[in-house]
Parts: sequence; structure tokens; C-alpha cells
Amino acid sequence: MQYTVRVSEPNPGLANLMLEQFGGPQGELAAACRYFTQALSEDDPGRKDLLFEIATEELSHLEIIGNIVVMLNKGAKGRLAEGVEKEGDIDRSITGAGNDSHLTQVLYGGGAPLVNSAGVPWTAAYIDTIGEPTADLRSNIAAESRAKILYERLINLTEDAGVKEALGFLMTREIAHQKSFEKALYSIEPNFLPGKLPGDPRFTNVYYNMSQGAGESRGSWNQGDQWQYVTDRDQQMAVDGSTGHADVAMSASEAQTLKQMASRTVSDPSVEPLTGAELVMGMQDRSAGATVPGTRH
Repeated sequence: MQYTVRVSEPNPGLANLMLEQFGGPQGELAAACRYFTQALSEDDPGRKDLLFEIATEELSHLEIIGNIVVMLNKGAKGRLAEGVEKEGDIDRSITGAGNDSHLTQVLYGGGAPLVNSAGVPWTAAYIDTIGEPTADLRSNIAAESRAKILYERLINLTEDAGVKEALGFLMTREIAHQKSFEKALYSIEPNFLPGKLPGDPRFTNVYYNMSQGAGESRGSWNQGDQWQYVTDRDQQMAVDGSTGHADVAMSASEAQTLKQMASRTVSDPSVEPLTGAELVMGMQDRSAGATVPGTRH
């Protein structure tokens, strides 16, 4: 492996939490698949090589975190498979620390399944590649940042020195990858705005203050010479200068059919219909007020 895994003692509960970086949305498999598929369609030779390199390393990281999961499960795996303890003792030894490790123990025999820590199966929906290098690189930077934060949280969950050391290595590599992706992004000029088409200049530098009241704040994101700050409610509607309503062009026959349907399904605001809920309530009221035989009402 790229880094040696040393686990001082089994810990099924911790193993279950580690699955977040094995089969979770911020995990190593998701990262490897994200970068590999980006590399396949990348036309720039430098970025293609970068993406293939990091995708391959992420598979190595998948191996590391998978081995941590399996090593942490080793003791309970044997006890479950061989039934060397009483049923209650086995259950307490696996779940007694307040963890929910039955997932890896009972369903997967102490292995490293492609699920997250809640047991949700890995899915390709975790891959958010869109095929535009500047957008994908920004997404990759964010993915590396999220993974680093998760590794920090996992490090804080264990006192096992070997596990901490391996997780620290994986966390550090997220920093290196983030730097590489940032360098690749900034080497594209221009790299903002993503895509090819320019924005509509009427709206590019407008900030609509649409959530008004206590807690409002101003900063570089909505004030200064480059921003037009719009707080008037009337100026926030129909900003294109039209009606602000939704319209569709239809043929005369389509319009007539639609008019017939609207006429057939029109509501009469003058009626007061009796509903099923009211009928039930009336029955309950009568039942509550009924005279019980042998008593006086």
C-alpha cells in the first residue's frame, strides 16, 4: 500500500464510521471515479495526466481506508463466524460501545462494503462532473476540502495512534490534491466565468435584496462600485421590463379546448359544501352525546 496501516486493537464501531470515506459521497471511491471520468474526456494533455494521476492515487487511498475498516473489524468477525461466545455477549461486544456496527458485522461479515456509515449503498450520483474544466476543477477543489474535513473528524474520534497516523496521511494528501487542482484552474485564462457565453450585462452586477428584515448584512459580495443594490420590491419583479407573468402562444383550437376545460372545472365560491371530514366529526359528536343504557342523560 501507499501507506502502512497499523491498528492497535479491533473497534467495530469505529470501522463503521470509517465507511464514510470508503463508500460515502466524500469518500475515496467517489473521488477516484470523479477524476478518472474527467480525465477520459479531457483534451488538455497536462490536465488529463493530472486527473489520471490523482484518480489512481485515490484508488490507493481506497485500499488504505478499506484495510483500516477490515482491521478494525477483525476480532468481531471471528467471534461472529465461529460463535465462540454466547449470543448476548457477542452482541454486547459489538454494539456495547454505543455504535451501530451490525451493518458491517452481520451483513458483510466484517468486510469493507461500498456503503457509507449509515449503510446507504455507493452510487454514481456522487459524481458531479459536468464536462467543463473550470467548473469541474472548482468542484474537485471543494471535494478535496470536504474530504479533508471528514478525515479531521474521524481523527478526533479515535485514540488509536496507528489509525490516527494513517488518517493524517490521507488528510494531508487531500491538501496536496487541492493545491494541484487550484494550480490547474488558475493556469486557464480566463477561468471565470465558467463556460463560453457571457452573462446579460443588465443583471451581471445586480444584487437583489430579497430577504429583508433583521439580520441583513452588507459586504464585498453586495456593496461597492461594481454592485447595483436593489431593495425596492417593485424593482425586483418583471426585471426584464415585461409583465412578469407566464405566457404561452397557442393555436385557436388549443385555446378553445383549454377554455372548455377551465369552464368545466371552475369552482363556485358561493357554495358551502358538506365535506367527509365534517360528516365524520358530526358522527363523533353524536356518539359522544349519546345516552348510555341504565343511566340518565
